Amino acid sequence: MKEKSTPIPGLKIVQSKIYRDNRGLLKEIFKQKLFKNDDFIFNIVSCSKKNVIRGFHIQTKFKQAKYVSVLKGAILDVALDLRKRSKTFGKHFKIMLSADNNKSVFLPAGFAHGFLALGKENIVNYNITNYRSAKHEVSLVWNDKDLKIKWPIKKPILSKKDKTALTFSEYKRLHMKKK
Repeated sequence: MKEKSTPIPGLKIVQSKIYRDNRGLLKEIFKQKLFKNDDFIFNIVSCSKKNVIRGFHIQTKFKQAKYVSVLKGAILDVALDLRKRSKTFGKHFKIMLSADNNKSVFLPAGFAHGFLALGKENIVNYNITNYRSAKHEVSLVWNDKDLKIKWPIKKPILSKKDKTALTFSEYKRLHMKKK
């Protein structure tokens, strides 16, 4: 596995290694030694049909680092930096993750995460450093003009929660107060 940095500090791309033979393949997805400071304690798998957008979601109290890999299909994965003191606060990073390109992405704690499902069936695996708290989860509007994210879709399939998400300016007003 190889690690590659991104323009946003702390956000990393990991290129997996695949071993193929006449039986099929074996793919390395995660190695703890690449994430020495992160204790992944929780694992989630989601399955989404084409044109679903999940996110942007962030835990406001129990911060989570995430390691995201695609087991089947393809997604346009988007990480949004919401770390209070970050020089790249409010900036995003997009990457295509697929079962075929063998790339995964690591998001440090403090990032909102979302993706657009591109294949007919898309199975996404998340390793997470903290448990989910529904009470402390916030959704941000996927197509907020202030974020300037270019999505290749106009009318995605959204959850009820994502249809009533906060705008970026609402999020800043409610969650970025100085303490």
